[in-house]
Amino acid sequence: MKREVVIVDAVRSAVGKRGGGLSHAHANGLLGGVLSGLLERNDLAGPEVDHVLGGCVVQLGMQAANVTRNAWLAAGLPLEVAAATVNAQCGSSQEAHRLAHAQIASGLAEVAVACGVEVMSRVPMGSNMPPGGPHGDPRGHEYADVYEPTTQLEGADRIAEKWGLGRPALDALAKLSQDRAARAWEEDRFAGQIVPIPAPVTDDAGETVGTTTISRDEGPRPTTLEGLAALRPNQPDRLPASYHTAGNSSQISDGASAVLLASRDRADELGLRPRARIVDSVLVGSDPVLMLTGPIPATAALLARTGLSLAEIDVVEINEAFAAVVGAWADELGADMDKVNVNGGAIALGHPLGATGTLLITKALHELERTGGRFGLITMCCGGGLGTGTIIERL
Repeated sequence: MKREVVIVDAVRSAVGKRGGGLSHAHANGLLGGVLSGLLERNDLAGPEVDHVLGGCVVQLGMQAANVTRNAWLAAGLPLEVAAATVNAQCGSSQEAHRLAHAQIASGLAEVAVACGVEVMSRVPMGSNMPPGGPHGDPRGHEYADVYEPTTQLEGADRIAEKWGLGRPALDALAKLSQDRAARAWEEDRFAGQIVPIPAPVTDDAGETVGTTTISRDEGPRPTTLEGLAALRPNQPDRLPASYHTAGNSSQISDGASAVLLASRDRADELGLRPRARIVDSVLVGSDPVLMLTGPIPATAALLARTGLSLAEIDVVEINEAFAAVVGAWADELGADMDKVNVNGGAIALGHPLGATGTLLITKALHELERTGGRFGLITMCCGGGLGTGTIIERL
C-alpha cells in the first residue's frame, strides 16, 4: 500500500533573464543556495534528508558530473546524503519530483528533496549537441528511420497549425502572461517563495568585482499586442508560415528551485507542517514529431487515475514553452483560463529548463495557499515527446 507523501515546503530563486543578474552564477552556487535556503526555513541541517533528486537538461561543463550532488556538497551539506541528476528534458525537475514521490510512497525514503537548476546564460541550450558535432546526433540514424526528427520550434508551429491557433491568438496568450506576471509582482503574490541569491557582478573584462542579491524575476516587461505583432518569427523561412516569436515563446533564463517532501509520519516526527499532499504524478509519452503535446495526455491520465475533473482543479501551472502548447491544451480539455497560469508563465517569467518543474510546483502551492484553493495541477511538455503531470491537494 502506498504511503501518503506530503509537501513540507517549496522554494525557488528569482528567475534571471539571459545576461541578467544570475548570468555569472555557477550552477553549484545557485542550486546550493536554494537548497540551503529550503533547509534553513525548516530548521533542518541536512542529515534528515534521505535522498536528493535534481533536474538539469544541458549537463555540460559546470552542469555536468551530477550537478545536484555537486551543489549539495558546495553548500556544505552532509556528504552522507546521496543525490542524483535526472534528464527528462524540460520536465526534468518535475520528473525528479515524481521519483522522490515514488521513493517515499514505496518506503525507500522518508524525506527527499526534488530540485532543479539551469544557468542558460553560461551553458546554452543545445551546447551539448552541436549540429554536425563529433559525437553524433541524438535523433539520427535508427531514430530517424522511425520518426521524423523535428525541433521544438517546428513542433510548436505544427501544433499551432493543427489546432488552428494563428499569430493573433498566440500573441494574446503572450500578453496575458506578461500582464499577469506584472500584476503578481505589483500585488506581492510571490512573497514567501523566493530565496534571495547572492550573485557575482563582473566588469567589462569579465572579472568579478562584487556581488549583488537577486530576489526579483527579471523576465516581465511592458508588452503590447502591437509590439508582439511586429516581432520576427522564430522560423522566418517556414512555409506556409511560422507562428512563434521571441515574444510568444518561453524566455531563456537562469534559475533554481526545490521542494521538500516527506512521509506524513516522518514529517510529524520532525515537527514539520505538511502544506499539501501529492495526489498523483505521471510521466507519459506523446507524439515525438509534434513533440510538445504531452500536457494533454498527462492531464487526461491524471484525471482518469484520480477521478477528478478539470473543473475541480483550482490552480493550473502549465509550462508556457510556446503559446501554442497552452492554447492546444486548453482547447482540447476545455480549460477555464481564469485558473491557468494566473501569475504569469514562462513567456513572462522565463523557463530555466531543468529548474522549471519544481518552480511550477512552488508557484502552484503558494497560489493555492494565497487563494484558499484545494487542488493544483502542474503539467509540462518535454522535448522528444513526453508529458509530466502532478496533482497536489492543499492541507
